[in-house]
Amino acid sequence: MALPEGFVRVPITEQDPKVRAGNFEEVCLGYTDEEAVLEASRCLNCKKPMCVEGCPVRVNIPGFIEALKGGNIEESYSRLSACTALPAVCGRVCPQETQCESKCIRGIKGDAVAIGKLERYVADKARSLGMKPVVTAAPNGHKVAVIGSGPAGLTCAGDLARLGYDVTVFEALHEAGGVLTYGIPEFRLPKEKVVRPEVENIRSLGVKIETNVIVGKSVTIDQLMEDEGFEAVFIGSGAGLPMFMNIPGENAKGVFSANEFLTRNNLMKAFRDDSDTPIYRPARVAVVGGGNVAMDAARTALRLGSSVTIIYRRSEAELPARAEEVHHAREEGIVFEMLTNPVEILTNDDKFVRAIKCVRMELGEPDQSGRRRPVPVEGSEFEIETDAVIMALGTSPNPMLSSATPGLEINKRRCIIAEETTGKTSREGVYAGGDAVSGAATVILAMGAGKDAAAAIDEYIRLKRTNL
Repeated sequence: MALPEGFVRVPITEQDPKVRAGNFEEVCLGYTDEEAVLEASRCLNCKKPMCVEGCPVRVNIPGFIEALKGGNIEESYSRLSACTALPAVCGRVCPQETQCESKCIRGIKGDAVAIGKLERYVADKARSLGMKPVVTAAPNGHKVAVIGSGPAGLTCAGDLARLGYDVTVFEALHEAGGVLTYGIPEFRLPKEKVVRPEVENIRSLGVKIETNVIVGKSVTIDQLMEDEGFEAVFIGSGAGLPMFMNIPGENAKGVFSANEFLTRNNLMKAFRDDSDTPIYRPARVAVVGGGNVAMDAARTALRLGSSVTIIYRRSEAELPARAEEVHHAREEGIVFEMLTNPVEILTNDDKFVRAIKCVRMELGEPDQSGRRRPVPVEGSEFEIETDAVIMALGTSPNPMLSSATPGLEINKRRCIIAEETTGKTSREGVYAGGDAVSGAATVILAMGAGKDAAAAIDEYIRLKRTNL
Protein backbone atom coordinates (compact mmCIF):
# COMPACT_ATOMS: atom_id res chain seq x y z
CA MET A 1 0.00 0.00 0.00
CA ALA A 2 1.34 3.44 -0.94
CA LEU A 3 2.26 5.82 1.89
CA PRO A 4 0.05 8.90 2.41
CA GLU A 5 1.09 12.25 0.92
CA GLY A 6 3.88 13.86 2.94
CA PHE A 7 5.39 10.56 4.03
CA VAL A 8 7.41 10.12 0.81
CA ARG A 9 10.34 12.40 0.05
CA VAL A 10 10.49 14.39 -3.17
CA PRO A 11 12.65 12.39 -5.60
CA ILE A 12 15.84 13.99 -6.88
CA THR A 13 16.94 13.99 -10.51
CA GLU A 14 20.12 12.15 -11.44
CA GLN A 15 22.06 11.60 -14.65
CA ASP A 16 21.13 8.42 -16.47
CA PRO A 17 23.60 5.67 -15.41
CA LYS A 18 24.56 4.82 -18.99
CA VAL A 19 25.33 8.46 -19.73
CA ARG A 20 27.16 9.37 -16.51
CA ALA A 21 29.39 6.27 -16.69
CA GLY A 22 31.15 8.03 -19.57
CA ASN A 23 31.62 11.49 -18.04
CA PHE A 24 32.82 13.24 -14.90
CA GLU A 25 29.80 15.52 -14.52
CA GLU A 26 27.95 15.48 -11.20
CA VAL A 27 25.63 12.48 -10.82
CA CYS A 28 22.98 14.16 -8.66
CA LEU A 29 21.44 17.23 -10.30
CA GLY A 30 19.83 18.71 -7.17
CA TYR A 31 16.38 20.06 -6.39
CA THR A 32 14.60 22.76 -8.34
CA ASP A 33 13.20 25.73 -6.38
CA GLU A 34 9.74 24.16 -6.31
CA GLU A 35 11.02 20.72 -5.32
CA ALA A 36 13.12 22.14 -2.49
CA VAL A 37 10.23 24.07 -0.94
CA LEU A 38 7.96 21.03 -1.31
CA GLU A 39 10.49 18.76 0.43
CA ALA A 40 11.14 21.37 3.14
CA SER A 41 7.40 21.47 3.85
CA ARG A 42 7.65 17.83 5.03
CA CYS A 43 9.73 18.92 8.06
CA LEU A 44 7.65 18.86 11.26
CA ASN A 45 9.85 21.46 13.02
CA CYS A 46 10.00 19.25 16.11
CA LYS A 47 10.27 20.93 19.53
CA LYS A 48 13.05 18.50 20.37
CA PRO A 49 14.90 18.10 17.03
CA MET A 50 16.62 14.72 17.20
CA CYS A 51 18.13 15.42 13.77
CA VAL A 52 20.44 18.05 15.31
CA GLU A 53 21.66 15.51 17.86
CA GLY A 54 22.63 13.25 14.96
CA CYS A 55 24.73 15.96 13.29
CA PRO A 56 28.46 16.06 14.22
CA VAL A 57 28.58 19.84 13.61
CA ARG A 58 25.17 20.49 15.20
CA VAL A 59 23.60 22.32 12.27
CA ASN A 60 20.37 24.19 13.08
CA ILE A 61 18.43 21.87 10.79
CA PRO A 62 14.86 22.90 11.71
CA GLY A 63 15.90 26.55 11.55
CA PHE A 64 17.34 26.56 8.05
CA ILE A 65 14.53 24.35 6.71
CA GLU A 66 11.84 26.54 8.30
CA ALA A 67 13.27 29.62 6.55
CA LEU A 68 13.42 27.67 3.29
CA LYS A 69 9.74 26.75 3.63
CA GLY A 70 8.91 30.44 3.54
CA GLY A 71 11.15 31.02 0.54
CA ASN A 72 13.65 33.10 2.56
CA ILE A 73 16.96 31.87 1.15
CA GLU A 74 19.01 34.62 2.79
CA GLU A 75 17.79 33.70 6.27
CA SER A 76 18.06 29.98 5.54
CA TYR A 77 21.68 30.36 4.44
CA SER A 78 22.45 32.62 7.39
CA ARG A 79 21.23 29.98 9.83
CA LEU A 80 23.04 27.21 7.95
CA SER A 81 26.39 28.95 7.45
CA ALA A 82 26.49 30.00 11.11
CA CYS A 83 26.87 26.30 11.98
CA THR A 84 28.91 24.81 9.15
CA ALA A 85 31.82 26.11 7.10
CA LEU A 86 31.16 23.76 4.18
CA PRO A 87 27.40 23.38 3.59
CA ALA A 88 27.64 22.68 -0.16
CA VAL A 89 30.17 19.93 0.60
CA CYS A 90 28.19 18.41 3.48
CA GLY A 91 25.03 18.35 1.41
CA ARG A 92 26.80 16.14 -1.11
CA VAL A 93 29.14 13.77 0.72
CA CYS A 94 27.92 13.42 4.33
CA PRO A 95 26.33 10.07 5.26
CA GLN A 96 23.07 11.74 6.32
CA GLU A 97 21.25 8.42 6.22
CA THR A 98 23.18 7.26 9.30
CA GLN A 99 23.34 10.64 11.04
CA CYS A 100 20.76 13.45 10.97
CA GLU A 101 18.25 11.70 8.71
CA SER A 102 18.38 8.52 10.80
CA LYS A 103 16.96 10.55 13.72
CA CYS A 104 14.20 12.26 11.70
CA ILE A 105 10.71 11.63 13.12
CA ARG A 106 9.32 11.51 9.60
CA GLY A 107 11.44 8.41 9.02
CA ILE A 108 9.53 6.34 11.58
CA LYS A 109 6.52 5.74 9.33
CA GLY A 110 7.82 7.01 6.01
CA ASP A 111 10.83 8.64 4.40
CA ALA A 112 13.06 10.90 6.46
CA VAL A 113 13.24 14.50 5.29
CA ALA A 114 16.01 14.84 2.69
CA ILE A 115 18.10 17.05 4.98
CA GLY A 116 21.32 16.62 2.99
CA LYS A 117 19.71 17.46 -0.34
CA LEU A 118 18.08 20.56 1.19
CA GLU A 119 21.40 21.67 2.67
CA ARG A 120 22.98 21.33 -0.74
CA TYR A 121 20.13 23.30 -2.34
CA VAL A 122 20.41 26.22 0.09
CA ALA A 123 24.22 26.39 -0.22
CA ASP A 124 24.10 26.23 -4.02
CA LYS A 125 21.33 28.82 -4.22
CA ALA A 126 23.20 31.16 -1.88
CA ARG A 127 26.34 30.84 -4.00
CA SER A 128 24.41 31.65 -7.18
CA LEU A 129 23.08 34.80 -5.46
CA GLY A 130 26.54 35.85 -4.24
CA MET A 131 25.82 35.35 -0.52
CA LYS A 132 28.75 34.95 1.87
CA PRO A 133 29.11 33.84 5.52
CA VAL A 134 29.62 36.69 7.98
CA VAL A 135 32.14 37.41 10.73
CA THR A 136 30.44 37.79 14.11
CA ALA A 137 33.25 39.37 16.16
CA ALA A 138 35.82 42.15 15.86
CA PRO A 139 39.52 41.21 15.47
CA ASN A 140 40.97 40.26 18.86
CA GLY A 141 44.66 40.38 17.94
CA HIS A 142 45.40 36.71 18.68
CA LYS A 143 47.07 34.45 16.10
CA VAL A 144 46.25 30.76 15.51
CA ALA A 145 47.90 28.43 12.99
CA VAL A 146 45.99 25.62 11.30
CA ILE A 147 47.90 22.80 9.61
CA GLY A 148 46.01 21.29 6.68
CA SER A 149 43.21 22.78 4.59
CA GLY A 150 40.93 19.76 4.56
CA PRO A 151 37.51 19.64 6.22
CA ALA A 152 38.89 19.64 9.79
CA GLY A 153 41.30 22.52 9.16
CA LEU A 154 38.86 24.67 7.19
CA THR A 155 36.15 24.21 9.82
CA CYS A 156 38.48 25.10 12.69
CA ALA A 157 39.83 28.10 10.78
CA GLY A 158 36.36 29.36 9.87
CA ASP A 159 35.01 29.09 13.40
CA LEU A 160 38.04 30.86 14.88
CA ALA A 161 37.87 33.63 12.27
CA ARG A 162 34.23 34.27 13.18
CA LEU A 163 35.40 34.75 16.77
CA GLY A 164 37.89 37.41 15.71
CA TYR A 165 41.12 35.39 15.54
CA ASP A 166 43.89 36.03 13.02
CA VAL A 167 44.09 32.58 11.39
CA THR A 168 46.63 31.24 8.91
CA VAL A 169 46.17 27.82 7.29
CA PHE A 170 49.28 25.98 6.07
CA GLU A 171 48.66 23.50 3.23
CA ALA A 172 51.29 21.08 1.91
CA LEU A 173 49.86 20.83 -1.62
CA HIS A 174 49.59 23.56 -4.22
CA GLU A 175 45.83 23.81 -3.90
CA ALA A 176 43.63 24.10 -0.80
CA GLY A 177 40.84 21.71 0.11
CA GLY A 178 42.64 18.59 1.31
CA VAL A 179 40.68 15.41 0.64
CA LEU A 180 37.87 17.50 -0.85
CA THR A 181 40.25 18.47 -3.66
CA TYR A 182 42.45 15.41 -4.12
CA GLY A 183 40.32 12.55 -2.84
CA ILE A 184 36.65 12.85 -3.81
CA PRO A 185 35.92 12.65 -7.56
CA GLU A 186 34.37 15.42 -9.64
CA PHE A 187 31.16 13.44 -10.23
CA ARG A 188 30.47 13.51 -6.49
CA LEU A 189 32.05 16.83 -5.55
CA PRO A 190 32.79 19.33 -8.37
CA LYS A 191 35.91 21.39 -7.68
CA GLU A 192 35.20 24.61 -9.64
CA LYS A 193 31.52 24.69 -8.74
CA VAL A 194 31.68 23.62 -5.08
CA VAL A 195 35.08 23.14 -3.41
CA ARG A 196 36.84 26.30 -4.57
CA PRO A 197 33.88 28.58 -3.73
CA GLU A 198 33.64 26.99 -0.28
CA VAL A 199 37.37 27.61 0.28
CA GLU A 200 36.90 31.20 -0.90
CA ASN A 201 34.09 31.60 1.63
CA ILE A 202 36.59 30.67 4.35
CA ARG A 203 39.03 33.26 2.97
CA SER A 204 36.23 35.85 2.96
CA LEU A 205 36.13 35.51 6.76
CA GLY A 206 39.72 36.78 6.87
CA VAL A 207 41.50 33.41 6.93
CA LYS A 208 44.87 33.36 5.15
CA ILE A 209 45.84 30.15 3.33
CA GLU A 210 49.49 29.45 2.49
CA THR A 211 50.03 26.55 0.09
CA ASN A 212 53.20 24.53 -0.60
CA VAL A 213 54.16 24.59 3.09
CA ILE A 214 55.00 21.21 4.61
CA VAL A 215 54.87 21.65 8.38
CA GLY A 216 57.53 19.35 9.80
CA LYS A 217 59.79 20.04 6.81
CA SER A 218 59.38 23.65 5.57
CA VAL A 219 58.69 24.88 9.09
CA THR A 220 58.11 23.24 12.49
CA ILE A 221 55.34 23.76 15.02
CA ASP A 222 57.96 25.07 17.46
CA GLN A 223 59.01 27.72 14.93
CA LEU A 224 55.39 28.73 14.32
CA MET A 225 54.80 29.26 18.02
CA GLU A 226 58.18 30.61 19.13
CA ASP A 227 59.28 32.64 16.11
CA GLU A 228 56.05 33.62 14.33
CA GLY A 229 53.87 34.37 17.33
CA PHE A 230 51.08 31.83 16.92
CA GLU A 231 49.51 31.25 20.34
CA ALA A 232 47.88 27.94 19.40
CA VAL A 233 48.10 25.40 16.61
CA PHE A 234 45.47 23.05 15.24
CA ILE A 235 46.70 19.97 13.37
CA GLY A 236 44.25 18.79 10.71
CA SER A 237 46.78 17.20 8.38
CA GLY A 238 44.67 14.15 7.56
CA ALA A 239 45.79 10.61 6.82
CA GLY A 240 47.61 10.38 3.51
CA LEU A 241 49.74 7.23 3.74
CA PRO A 242 48.08 4.31 1.92
CA MET A 243 47.86 0.80 3.33
CA PHE A 244 48.67 -2.35 1.37
CA MET A 245 48.03 -6.08 1.88
CA ASN A 246 51.69 -7.17 1.65
CA ILE A 247 50.81 -10.06 -0.65
CA PRO A 248 53.09 -11.46 -3.38
CA GLY A 249 53.11 -9.39 -6.57
CA GLU A 250 51.97 -6.16 -4.91
CA ASN A 251 54.93 -4.26 -6.40
CA ALA A 252 54.02 -5.21 -9.96
CA LYS A 253 53.46 -2.67 -12.71
CA GLY A 254 49.80 -1.69 -12.71
CA VAL A 255 49.24 -1.78 -8.94
CA PHE A 256 48.09 1.54 -7.50
CA SER A 257 47.00 2.83 -4.14
CA ALA A 258 43.58 4.45 -4.32
CA ASN A 259 45.21 7.52 -2.78
CA GLU A 260 47.59 7.95 -5.72
CA PHE A 261 44.98 7.03 -8.32
CA LEU A 262 42.41 9.51 -7.04
CA THR A 263 44.94 12.30 -6.38
CA ARG A 264 46.26 12.10 -9.93
CA ASN A 265 42.74 12.21 -11.32
CA ASN A 266 41.19 14.80 -9.01
CA LEU A 267 44.04 17.19 -8.21
CA MET A 268 46.14 16.73 -11.34
CA LYS A 269 43.20 16.18 -13.74
CA ALA A 270 44.64 13.00 -15.28
CA PHE A 271 41.17 12.13 -16.58
CA ARG A 272 41.39 14.94 -19.13
CA ASP A 273 42.73 14.19 -22.60
CA ASP A 274 44.96 17.28 -22.38
CA SER A 275 46.38 16.42 -18.96
CA ASP A 276 50.10 17.00 -18.38
CA THR A 277 50.13 13.92 -16.13
CA PRO A 278 48.09 11.24 -17.92
CA ILE A 279 47.34 8.00 -16.11
CA TYR A 280 47.34 4.35 -17.21
CA ARG A 281 43.94 3.40 -18.65
CA PRO A 282 43.76 -0.41 -18.65
CA ALA A 283 40.93 -2.45 -20.15
CA ARG A 284 40.21 -4.19 -16.82
CA VAL A 285 40.61 -2.97 -13.24
CA ALA A 286 40.17 -4.74 -9.91
CA VAL A 287 39.57 -2.55 -6.85
CA VAL A 288 40.26 -4.12 -3.45
CA GLY A 289 38.15 -2.70 -0.61
CA GLY A 290 34.57 -1.84 0.25
CA GLY A 291 34.56 1.72 1.58
CA ASN A 292 33.67 5.03 -0.02
CA VAL A 293 37.21 5.39 -1.35
CA ALA A 294 36.91 2.01 -3.08
CA MET A 295 33.64 3.16 -4.70
CA ASP A 296 35.28 6.42 -5.78
CA ALA A 297 38.26 4.62 -7.30
CA ALA A 298 36.07 2.06 -9.06
CA ARG A 299 33.69 4.63 -10.51
CA THR A 300 36.63 6.79 -11.63
CA ALA A 301 38.29 3.83 -13.38
CA LEU A 302 34.99 3.06 -15.10
CA ARG A 303 34.83 6.61 -16.45
CA LEU A 304 38.37 6.23 -17.77
CA GLY A 305 37.13 3.36 -19.94
CA SER A 306 37.88 0.27 -17.85
CA SER A 307 35.59 -2.58 -16.91
CA VAL A 308 35.73 -2.74 -13.11
CA THR A 309 35.37 -5.40 -10.42
CA ILE A 310 35.26 -4.57 -6.71
CA ILE A 311 36.71 -7.27 -4.45
CA TYR A 312 35.56 -7.25 -0.83
CA ARG A 313 36.26 -9.88 1.79
CA ARG A 314 32.96 -9.55 3.69
CA SER A 315 29.33 -9.71 2.59
CA GLU A 316 27.25 -6.86 1.22
CA ALA A 317 25.69 -6.30 4.64
CA GLU A 318 29.14 -5.33 5.99
CA LEU A 319 30.07 -2.95 3.17
CA PRO A 320 31.24 0.26 4.89
CA ALA A 321 30.52 2.47 1.86
CA ARG A 322 27.38 4.60 1.77
CA ALA A 323 24.39 2.73 0.37
CA GLU A 324 23.91 5.51 -2.20
CA GLU A 325 27.46 5.05 -3.53
CA VAL A 326 27.06 1.27 -3.77
CA HIS A 327 23.74 1.75 -5.57
CA HIS A 328 25.28 4.19 -8.04
CA ALA A 329 28.23 1.86 -8.67
CA ARG A 330 25.93 -1.06 -9.44
CA GLU A 331 23.75 1.11 -11.69
CA GLU A 332 26.84 2.08 -13.67
CA GLY A 333 27.79 -1.53 -14.32
CA ILE A 334 30.51 -2.22 -11.75
CA VAL A 335 30.77 -5.89 -10.73
CA PHE A 336 31.00 -6.85 -7.04
CA GLU A 337 32.88 -9.95 -5.89
CA MET A 338 31.76 -10.31 -2.29
CA LEU A 339 33.25 -12.66 0.34
CA THR A 340 36.42 -12.68 -1.72
CA ASN A 341 39.98 -11.93 -0.63
CA PRO A 342 43.14 -11.49 -2.77
CA VAL A 343 46.13 -13.66 -1.92
CA GLU A 344 48.50 -12.91 -4.83
CA ILE A 345 48.87 -10.60 -7.81
CA LEU A 346 49.97 -12.47 -10.92
CA THR A 347 52.09 -10.88 -13.66
CA ASN A 348 53.17 -11.52 -17.22
CA ASP A 349 56.78 -11.73 -18.42
CA ASP A 350 57.04 -7.94 -18.47
CA LYS A 351 55.97 -7.74 -14.79
CA PHE A 352 52.61 -6.16 -15.65
CA VAL A 353 49.50 -7.32 -13.80
CA ARG A 354 47.60 -10.06 -15.63
CA ALA A 355 45.34 -11.47 -12.89
CA ILE A 356 44.62 -11.41 -9.20
CA LYS A 357 44.42 -14.72 -7.31
CA CYS A 358 41.68 -14.81 -4.67
CA VAL A 359 40.05 -17.12 -2.16
CA ARG A 360 36.40 -17.31 -1.21
CA MET A 361 35.59 -16.31 2.35
CA GLU A 362 32.88 -17.11 4.86
CA LEU A 363 31.90 -15.15 7.95
CA GLY A 364 32.96 -16.49 11.32
CA GLU A 365 32.80 -15.00 14.82
CA PRO A 366 32.62 -11.21 15.36
CA ASP A 367 35.94 -9.36 15.64
CA GLN A 368 36.77 -6.23 17.71
CA SER A 369 34.74 -4.02 15.35
CA GLY A 370 31.64 -6.14 16.00
CA ARG A 371 31.55 -7.44 12.45
CA ARG A 372 31.85 -11.16 11.78
CA ARG A 373 35.42 -12.03 10.90
CA PRO A 374 35.92 -13.39 7.35
CA VAL A 375 37.80 -16.70 7.17
CA PRO A 376 39.11 -18.44 4.02
CA VAL A 377 37.24 -21.37 2.52
CA GLU A 378 39.71 -24.22 2.02
CA GLY A 379 40.40 -25.11 -1.62
CA SER A 380 38.46 -22.12 -3.01
CA GLU A 381 41.27 -20.33 -4.86
CA PHE A 382 40.44 -18.81 -8.24
CA GLU A 383 41.73 -16.06 -10.52
CA ILE A 384 40.19 -12.83 -11.78
CA GLU A 385 41.82 -11.60 -14.96
CA THR A 386 42.72 -7.93 -14.75
CA ASP A 387 45.25 -5.44 -16.08
CA ALA A 388 45.49 -3.26 -12.99
CA VAL A 389 44.77 -3.43 -9.26
CA ILE A 390 43.79 -0.48 -7.06
CA MET A 391 44.25 -0.99 -3.33
CA ALA A 392 41.60 0.90 -1.34
CA LEU A 393 42.31 -0.46 2.14
CA GLY A 394 42.51 2.73 4.14
CA THR A 395 45.21 5.23 5.05
CA SER A 396 47.22 6.33 8.08
CA PRO A 397 48.75 9.70 9.06
CA ASN A 398 52.15 10.67 7.66
CA PRO A 399 54.63 10.60 10.60
CA MET A 400 56.66 13.53 9.22
CA LEU A 401 54.88 16.15 11.32
CA SER A 402 54.71 14.18 14.57
CA SER A 403 58.35 13.11 14.34
CA ALA A 404 59.37 16.77 13.95
CA THR A 405 57.32 17.85 16.99
CA PRO A 406 58.97 16.86 20.30
CA GLY A 407 56.50 15.88 23.01
CA LEU A 408 53.63 15.20 20.63
CA GLU A 409 52.32 11.76 21.54
CA ILE A 410 51.10 9.32 18.89
CA ASN A 411 49.67 5.81 19.10
CA LYS A 412 50.79 2.60 17.38
CA ARG A 413 48.76 3.54 14.29
CA ARG A 414 50.76 6.79 14.05
CA CYS A 415 47.66 8.80 14.90
CA ILE A 416 48.06 11.83 17.16
CA ILE A 417 46.65 11.25 20.63
CA ALA A 418 44.13 13.98 21.45
CA GLU A 419 41.18 14.47 23.79
CA GLU A 420 37.95 13.48 22.08
CA THR A 421 35.87 16.54 22.95
CA THR A 422 38.57 19.24 22.71
CA GLY A 423 41.34 17.97 20.45
CA LYS A 424 43.89 18.86 23.11
CA THR A 425 47.21 17.02 22.62
CA SER A 426 50.17 16.33 24.90
CA ARG A 427 51.75 19.63 23.80
CA GLU A 428 50.43 22.82 25.41
CA GLY A 429 48.62 25.00 22.91
CA VAL A 430 48.60 22.27 20.26
CA TYR A 431 45.29 20.71 19.24
CA ALA A 432 44.47 18.09 16.64
CA GLY A 433 41.45 16.50 14.97
CA GLY A 434 40.10 14.68 11.96
CA ASP A 435 41.91 11.82 10.25
CA ALA A 436 45.24 12.81 11.85
CA VAL A 437 43.70 11.63 15.13
CA SER A 438 41.07 9.07 14.16
CA GLY A 439 42.62 7.58 11.04
CA ALA A 440 40.63 7.67 7.79
CA ALA A 441 37.00 8.62 8.51
CA THR A 442 34.27 10.82 7.05
CA VAL A 443 34.34 14.49 6.07
CA ILE A 444 31.64 15.42 8.57
CA LEU A 445 33.40 13.73 11.50
CA ALA A 446 36.55 15.68 10.63
CA MET A 447 34.50 18.87 10.55
CA GLY A 448 33.02 18.06 13.95
CA ALA A 449 36.53 17.62 15.37
CA GLY A 450 37.62 20.93 13.86
CA LYS A 451 34.60 22.68 15.36
CA ASP A 452 35.23 21.23 18.84
CA ALA A 453 38.89 22.18 18.67
CA ALA A 454 38.08 25.76 17.67
CA ALA A 455 35.92 26.15 20.79
CA ALA A 456 38.66 24.62 22.94
CA ILE A 457 41.35 26.87 21.44
CA ASP A 458 39.18 29.92 22.07
CA GLU A 459 38.75 28.88 25.71
CA TYR A 460 42.51 28.18 26.05
CA ILE A 461 43.54 31.60 24.74
CA ARG A 462 40.88 33.43 26.74
CA LEU A 463 42.05 31.69 29.93
CA LYS A 464 45.69 32.38 29.11
CA ARG A 465 44.90 36.04 28.51
CA THR A 466 42.98 36.28 31.81
CA ASN A 467 45.91 34.81 33.76
CA LEU A 468 48.48 37.24 32.34
